[in-house]
Amino acid sequence: MGEQHRPVLLDEVLDALQVKQDGLYVDGTFGRGGHAAAVLERLGTQGRLLAFDKDPYALNYAADRFGDEPRLIMRGGSFGNLQSVVTELGWQGKVDGILLDLGVSSPQLDDASRGFSFLNDGPLDMRMDPHSGVSAADWLADAGAEQIADVLWRYGEERHSRRIARAVVAARAADPIRSTRQLAELIAAAVPGREGRKHPATRSFQAIRIFINRELQDLETVLPQTVDVLAAGGRLAVISFHSLEDRLVKRFIRDQQRGPQLPPDLPVMPQAFAPRLRVVGKPVRASEQEVRSNPRARSAVLRVAERVA
Repeated sequence: MGEQHRPVLLDEVLDALQVKQDGLYVDGTFGRGGHAAAVLERLGTQGRLLAFDKDPYALNYAADRFGDEPRLIMRGGSFGNLQSVVTELGWQGKVDGILLDLGVSSPQLDDASRGFSFLNDGPLDMRMDPHSGVSAADWLADAGAEQIADVLWRYGEERHSRRIARAVVAARAADPIRSTRQLAELIAAAVPGREGRKHPATRSFQAIRIFINRELQDLETVLPQTVDVLAAGGRLAVISFHSLEDRLVKRFIRDQQRGPQLPPDLPVMPQAFAPRLRVVGKPVRASEQEVRSNPRARSAVLRVAERVA
């Protein structure tokens, strides 16, 4: 398919979605179209794929690669807009499968100018949509030590969050923190010791990126919408890359499968309180072979659920 990076857990995602030729599908994060291309290969002329992406570079790539593809409907912005777009298309309750591939795409990480990674020096931006919202550099320039520490702890589970926050506030008084290398070196100097082979800035960069892009809020917004738009028997497949996302997904699917907890002596189960999803299989992780060819698949976890009629 001409992709520099094979999309994570591709075969497993296709197994989970059980793509039907005339089905209606949603790809919550188009990225570079790896999963989308594989779904389109399995769709017939009547099938349709709706794809979202916040990143204007991804939207431009989609226009270049799939501009004349009538079965693909692209939408800019967050997948948190799922229900409104599905309603506009007349797909409410008819969607056969939804894929949410969370996190950052390889092209975003590899492009130093985007500021997602500390491996190569670049401007400290981290926005998936560089034309919207506040950059990481601007946020770090104004946020108080308490807010910085809270973000690093909540979204990165960083044990040294307060120490790092104090170092950021002290450093910016002398020189604005505008580059990824500046921030990474500052964190490395502030953190005592090293956690195995992991760079000391790993958790902090993750936390700031999640905060800047409202990633967990978007996930919390979209999950309930997925149940409403899925057809009976429709599948929800979610790939998470860190424990915060995965816990949210796991808890949501569990709660939808259990349904609201009602008094045991209630004589009849009202339809409104019946389970809405059922778990399909166990959580899936990338094989050793996939991790060897794509190290970023190492932390990926795929969870699958099916809409109950």
